[in-house]
Amino acid sequence: MSKTPRAQAPAAAPQATATPFESIALLLQGGGALGAYQAGVYEAMAEHGIEPTWIAGISIGAINSAIIAGNAPADRVAKLRSFWEGVSAGSVGWASWLPFLADHNEFRSTLNQFAAGSVLVAGVPGFFSPRFPPPPLQPNGATAATSWYDTSALRGTLETLVDFDRINARELRFSIGAVNVRTGNFAYFDNAVDTIRPEHVMASGALPPGFAAVEIDGEHYWDGGMVSNTPLDWVLSAPSDLDTLVFQVDLWSADGPLPTDLSTVGVRMKEVQFSSRTRAATDEFRSRQKLRAAFNSLYQQLPDALKATPEAILLEAASDPAVYNIVQLVYKSPTYEGQSKDYEFSRQTMLDHWRTGYENARTTLAHPEVLTKPTEPSGVAVYDFVHPRHEPKAPAKSQKERA
Repeated sequence: MSKTPRAQAPAAAPQATATPFESIALLLQGGGALGAYQAGVYEAMAEHGIEPTWIAGISIGAINSAIIAGNAPADRVAKLRSFWEGVSAGSVGWASWLPFLADHNEFRSTLNQFAAGSVLVAGVPGFFSPRFPPPPLQPNGATAATSWYDTSALRGTLETLVDFDRINARELRFSIGAVNVRTGNFAYFDNAVDTIRPEHVMASGALPPGFAAVEIDGEHYWDGGMVSNTPLDWVLSAPSDLDTLVFQVDLWSADGPLPTDLSTVGVRMKEVQFSSRTRAATDEFRSRQKLRAAFNSLYQQLPDALKATPEAILLEAASDPAVYNIVQLVYKSPTYEGQSKDYEFSRQTMLDHWRTGYENARTTLAHPEVLTKPTEPSGVAVYDFVHPRHEPKAPAKSQKERA
């Protein structure tokens, strides 16, 4: 496994896409049961003929990424649907016998909590199941003593839904993040340099203490969301000189209301902990690209003698001439979803998440600028048409300052 992307990675060569961009990156954040939102986003992208050339994910985003990368484009939505219908198959069918409660937040909240409680007791089919006897009664040092749930069923689900030979054929670049338990270092498993197996995907989603660490080549790994819940930095730090369209699909919103009780404190804690702070990262990237663009312009004016200096050669190599559109789709939870929303796998909630992702993506793709190369001096345009950013107003000047 390598810490740095290789120049010959699949996304490092121009590919034909349904857009003017040579590379399309789909980045999927972690968030458990909320991940059906990402499946809905992908369905809308596929309807528009927009297929990624590089897909990267963390935790549930790694599972969705593997299903997408491990299938032919024509089969991807169906395989995603098989996964999400499978993991929601064991849920209580409350939507069929209490439909009149669905539009009442207080009742929906109670039903969601009930559904989440059933997951804690019974697990999720094809994903994880409670350990028996529980960890405190397991032998010290045994894997079963380090987590509340057994995820061995997930391996079978992945082997059924994902063609790992396709991923390793490198038709598109595939990257998933995890954390080395022994060193605490963040690591990426990337098909540019690694042979991807089911355990790599399982490791990316092994969030303790619910799930045990996954052993890979003698090292043990936990959920990548413990250190970074988005692969955005990994993709943006690997310039390929290709004009790139990035879809950043987040399941946790960095922005949120001030909590009013302990329940909403719990929700806000998770949002702050697992949000990607995408806007801060993209603002920083835009600033870096502006400096690179300025050097590229200056470099063209340098005499050959200065271009040949070690300093100019170093800066020229670091000055990515590509342009980027970064499109943000961030899931915003309705008020009835509480702090258990990442493990509330009921069928109705799964369908709600999927539909919201699909509708948000269709709203976004209706804007032609998404598929138009940016003209900003930095070469970077950032869009969020679902939850647009509102810049703070500058303070009004006093009469003396205006004078």
